[in-house]
Amino acid sequence: MNVAHAAELAFASSFPPGGGGGAGSGAFLTQIVFFAAIFAIFYFLLIRPQQRQRREREQLLAALKKGDRVVTSSGLHGTVTGLTEQTVTLRVADQVKLEFDRSAVARIVEGQADRDA
Repeated sequence: MNVAHAAELAFASSFPPGGGGGAGSGAFLTQIVFFAAIFAIFYFLLIRPQQRQRREREQLLAALKKGDRVVTSSGLHGTVTGLTEQTVTLRVADQVKLEFDRSAVARIVEGQADRDA
């Protein structure tokens, strides 16, 4: 095999069978549509619901006020007695107050009368 023959083989193998590069554009378009569909599925099943949950959690933490009955992420029930930007103070029993990070509040207990009052 000489250099001229090797160059011809390299040149011939650079084009797909069927001639020209136009035949591969349909496959490329199909691949783009496929990836767009996968992205849309991920967006609607994972990203969008997670953004909604994060927004609801931020609203919950911003709406905390004194007197709210809350449950922390560790399961501790208490009544909010003090708030700062970063912390929340909970009364969990008579003369027992604990200070937590504000992010430790998991939920506000609705519909119960304040049992500690």
